[in-house]
Amino acid sequence: MAIILASASPRRRELLEKVGIKNLKIIPAHGEEHAPEGANAEEAVLAISRGKALEAAERTAPGDVIIAADTVVCLDGDILGKPHSDAEAEQMLRRLSGREHEVHTGVTVMKDGDILCAAERTLVRFRALSPTEIAAYVATGEPMDKAGAYGAQGLGSLLVEGITGDFFNVMGLPLCRLGRMLSELGVKLL
Repeated sequence: MAIILASASPRRRELLEKVGIKNLKIIPAHGEEHAPEGANAEEAVLAISRGKALEAAERTAPGDVIIAADTVVCLDGDILGKPHSDAEAEQMLRRLSGREHEVHTGVTVMKDGDILCAAERTLVRFRALSPTEIAAYVATGEPMDKAGAYGAQGLGSLLVEGITGDFFNVMGLPLCRLGRMLSELGVKLL
């Protein structure tokens, strides 16, 4: 049995290794990440994580365990994914400045036809940011591959005033929930 991560995210890989998963195989999904029309944040991340897992399953062996996830930031009902430009990253950070927002991660775990899907929601509160701070943070490049244009585990930690819920969810993989899901499929981490 191999454990497959259907993601190229170095953060997700690092988190799985920290909880003792060795020899993790990376089989990133390459398909388009599309949520159903009109989906809210939770519905979107569940649909996308499931799609990633199903795509990866086409390239795995029987008995393999597949882990897939998708994370978005939600503010005022708007889903903020990864920015496509510096200007878009700055716009997202201006919106998040001094406000609380939600981080949603959908997780799908598959093994031998069994599919478990779950979503985790965490609240994140940003301190008020000046235009100079936003520009300086965007200039680091860190925001460009992260939902909501920030990484709470890096320099983005300087923006986060508080977190209510699973910190690891904000990094893109709710470890507590994932551990319970893996256990349901016979993969014990403890």
